[in-house]
Amino acid sequence: MNNSRAEASMILLVGDHPASLSIWVESLSEAGYEIRVAQDEEGAIAQISHTQPDLILLNVMMSGKDSFEICRRLKAVPDTQATPVIFITALSDEFDKVKGFQAGAVDFITQPFEIEELLMRIRTHLTIRKLQNQLQTQTEQLHAEICDRQKAQEAVQVFLHAVSHDLRNPVIGGLMVLKTLQQEADAQGGYTTVSRSILQRMIQSHDRQLALINSLLETHTNEMSEITLERQAVDLFTLVTQLAIEWNPMVEQDKSELNNQVSSDLPLVSADFNQLWRVYENLLANALKHNPPGITLTLTAEIEQVPQSSSSMIRCTVQDNGVGIPLEQFDSIFELYKRGEQARRTVGSGLGLYICRQIIMAHGGQIGLTSHPGTGSTFWFTLPLFK
Repeated sequence: MNNSRAEASMILLVGDHPASLSIWVESLSEAGYEIRVAQDEEGAIAQISHTQPDLILLNVMMSGKDSFEICRRLKAVPDTQATPVIFITALSDEFDKVKGFQAGAVDFITQPFEIEELLMRIRTHLTIRKLQNQLQTQTEQLHAEICDRQKAQEAVQVFLHAVSHDLRNPVIGGLMVLKTLQQEADAQGGYTTVSRSILQRMIQSHDRQLALINSLLETHTNEMSEITLERQAVDLFTLVTQLAIEWNPMVEQDKSELNNQVSSDLPLVSADFNQLWRVYENLLANALKHNPPGITLTLTAEIEQVPQSSSSMIRCTVQDNGVGIPLEQFDSIFELYKRGEQARRTVGSGLGLYICRQIIMAHGGQIGLTSHPGTGSTFWFTLPLFK
């Protein structure tokens, strides 16, 4: 046998016949194996607790001991569950082969035997065990590669859905403005006057779209699980006021109402303006999508003390008086590709609330909701103050 391979293999001998053990220890040691000896079940378990054998030789004839039960106990120990066990039995023993295999043994050898036969059996089962270990390692590696590939595919899918999802709202708003201008032009002989405020709003909207595209591309490069932020001092009153102006046409088309109650004297927050705009747009779109026409949307913000801390956050809310959300949906509503049962007029991907959670968490804030069926829903999130 190749000694370099044998030196890495440890064999545990379990038996209480000193003469036999002495012969086996000497022969196996000369073959290059590292040997451990236990004279009973307790000794074998004790050996296993601090060293893990590569193979176990178990003598069937042990004074007053059930060798089958010993084998079963060794197989019940996690560290030796897969360790091959070979029974050694005498020709005069009433050895039940089937019972031995049922107890977990892989082989048996009958005394008297030539030591070369024993070494051959040991080499065979050590090789089989080595191949099993290699197969298990390869299987685990393959499983890890499959999981990595699935994660990569999911990241691409999330990215593509995020692009289509988050660009839909500003594009719809821009189209509504252009269609309104077109109707005015049709009514005025083909020409219409565009006010500077409308042009400014359209420019700002396209600037946000471009910034969003760049952000999504950068985020996709860094993996979709990460949100890239460009923090600045953000005036919530200004952001929400601009948002309300742009969203009023879509809200009115839904026969709904948008009520902005965000105060102008709130402190500035530390946030990414465009990412925060995404959060508001997704929450507004979610409210319109999951409720019948004619709801009232209310936006609020207030200073909130962080529990067990001297710091404060701004707590923002988007509230509706619609159909509400069942309690059983609360735990999963911010998960990827989860959609509410009340969705209407769209086949959306259920990505919006997941994006909101990712953005708010990237800011160091929290997000959640309170709702009761029939009385509406309030989505809330917190933002850090600008220092």
